[in-house]
Amino acid sequence: MTELADRTWTAVCPWDGIQRERAVGALVAGEPVAVVRTHDDRVFALHNVDPFSGASVLSRGIVGDLGGRPVIASPLFKQHFALEDGRCLEDADVAVATYPVRVVDGVVQIGHP
Repeated sequence: MTELADRTWTAVCPWDGIQRERAVGALVAGEPVAVVRTHDDRVFALHNVDPFSGASVLSRGIVGDLGGRPVIASPLFKQHFALEDGRCLEDADVAVATYPVRVVDGVVQIGHP
């Protein structure tokens, strides 16, 4: 059995409910999650809490890319978090959790253990 098959999947919202280069907040298995859609229609999910402020605000951040890497910038202190792995580009010792995400029948789903 693969790692993804071992997960429970939670439906979050319709795919077309997330605009390009925007994010939405969701509560998945009791955790705040930011679900992000990029300009090229990829979708990512990461923990919504900004580790520098402790506020659940990343879903309100600015979505874009730096050097070809998709990122979201915290709306508070402007640190950039890579959508692929959650690492902070300004401080390599800081990262936020990422979650598997998929789209099934037009619905965004987030995976969790």
